[in-house]
Amino acid sequence: MKERNHTFDFLCGICILRMMTLHAAGLCGMRGWFWCEKMMAWTFFFMAFFFFKAGYFNKTVAGNSWEYVKDRTRRLLVPYISWATIGNAVFFGLMLINLPMFMPYLQKRLEWSHIWMYSRVYGNAPLWFLFSFYVAYLAMHFMGKVRHLRWIILVFPLVSYWLYTIGNPLWMGLNNVFLGIFCFFLGRLWRWVTDKVKQNTSAGDWRRILFMLGCCAMVAVFIRLNHVRHGEYDMSLNIYVQHFDSAIINTVLMLLGLSGLLLLLPQRRIPLINYIGEHSMVFFVAHYPLMLSYRILHLLFRHPINGHWDDFILMLLMALVVCAWLVPYIEKVPILSGRWKKKV
Repeated sequence: MKERNHTFDFLCGICILRMMTLHAAGLCGMRGWFWCEKMMAWTFFFMAFFFFKAGYFNKTVAGNSWEYVKDRTRRLLVPYISWATIGNAVFFGLMLINLPMFMPYLQKRLEWSHIWMYSRVYGNAPLWFLFSFYVAYLAMHFMGKVRHLRWIILVFPLVSYWLYTIGNPLWMGLNNVFLGIFCFFLGRLWRWVTDKVKQNTSAGDWRRILFMLGCCAMVAVFIRLNHVRHGEYDMSLNIYVQHFDSAIINTVLMLLGLSGLLLLLPQRRIPLINYIGEHSMVFFVAHYPLMLSYRILHLLFRHPINGHWDDFILMLLMALVVCAWLVPYIEKVPILSGRWKKKV
C-alpha cells in the first residue's frame, strides 16, 4: 500500500486539535479571553487548510461526472445528514431530561432557519464544514471540465468579501464556499509546484534550497504582516475582521509556506497528532456532541462551567479520548464515516 503523507496528517491533526480547543473554550465561556482571541488571531487560516489539502490530492477531473457526484454525496453529504440527526437527538434528548429548566431558552431562541441559512444544526454546529466541503468538491470538478474556466477562481476571494459586505445572503452558509474553492485550487497549483521541485533533485539541489528559503520567507512575512496589518477570516460565517487583504494574503502565505517547508523536511509520524490527522473525520464529526453533552449535563446538575479551567481541560481530554476510542467503530459504519468500499 502507498505510504501516507505524514506531513499533511500532521497538519491535519494540528488543525483538529486547534478546532477542538476553540470549541471547548466556547462551551466554557472563554471565547472572549485573551489567550483564545490570540489563538484565533494567529491560527485563523487553519480551517482553509482542509480545502487546500483536498486540492493538493485531487489533481484531475477525469471520469464520469455522475459517478463522481454519487461518490462525493456518499462520502460527505450522507455523513452530514447522519450526524445532523445525531446532533439533534443528543441536544433535545438531554434537554427533555429537565425540560422546565430549558424552557425559557427554547421559547426565546428555538428556531430552524439556521439550518437552511447556515447549514448548522442543534447539537453539532461544526457540520457546516461538511456541506461547504461537498459543494467545493463538486464546483471544482465541473469547473475543471471547462477549459480555462478554473482561472476565474482567482477572483473568488473578492466574491467572498463582497458577499460579506452585503450580509452573506446565500443559503446553507455557502458564502464561505468561494474562499474554500480558492484554497482548493491553490492546493492543486501547489502540488504542481512541489512535484516540479522534487523531480530529479537531490537533497542539496539548489532548487530545493531556494524552495525552502522561499517557504521560510513566506512564514516570516506572515508573522510580520499579521502583526503590523492584522486581518482575520472566520470561515464558518464568512466574516472578515479588520483588513480583508491581509486576511487573504496571510492565509495564502501560511498554506504555501508551512506545507511547503514541512514537505521538504524529513517526514516522521508523531503518534498522537498524526493519529488524529489520519482519522480526522471521526474527531471532527463526533467531538462537538460529546462536548455539548458535557456542558448540558453539568447544567442539569446545577454545576456552572463558564470560566472554569478544570472543566475546560476535562472536556477537551474527554472528547479526545472518547473520539479515539470511537474511531474503529465509526469507521466501520459508512453512513457515519463516509468510508464506503470501493467497487472493484
